[in-house]
This record gives sequence, C-alpha cells and structure tokens, in this order.
Amino acid sequence: MDYSATLIPVESSAIRAIGYAGSTLTVAFHTGRVYDHPNVPWSIFADFLRASSKGAFYNRRIRGRYP
Repeated sequence: MDYSATLIPVESSAIRAIGYAGSTLTVAFHTGRVYDHPNVPWSIFADFLRASSKGAFYNRRIRGRYP
C-alpha cells in the first residue's frame, strides 16, 4: 500500500507545500528540502492548513515535536 502524501501548495515564504498520509506529515520547503514527520495527529495537519502563518505554525507546533 502506498502512503506517500499528495502535496498541497500553500501560501508561505518558507514552505512550498504540505501533505498528510498514514499519519505522516510531509513538509516541502522552498529551499528544496522535504521533511517527513511521523505520528502527527490529523488535527495538527488540519490546523496547519488553516494557519495564517505556515512557518510560525511549523516552528511552534511541529518542528522538534515529531522527529
């Protein structure tokens, strides 16, 4: 079974796109780096999509919490 995330483009100066599949959050940055964060609750992904500042949300709620 393929759990690779379909990436959704987002409005952000730092983040190009985000995706979610099989409880793994994928974050693609404009720098070209792509990070997978396992065991992220769906609610965090949904909040991330709605956040007015994707970079601030990532730094505050995801980075370092879901290695």
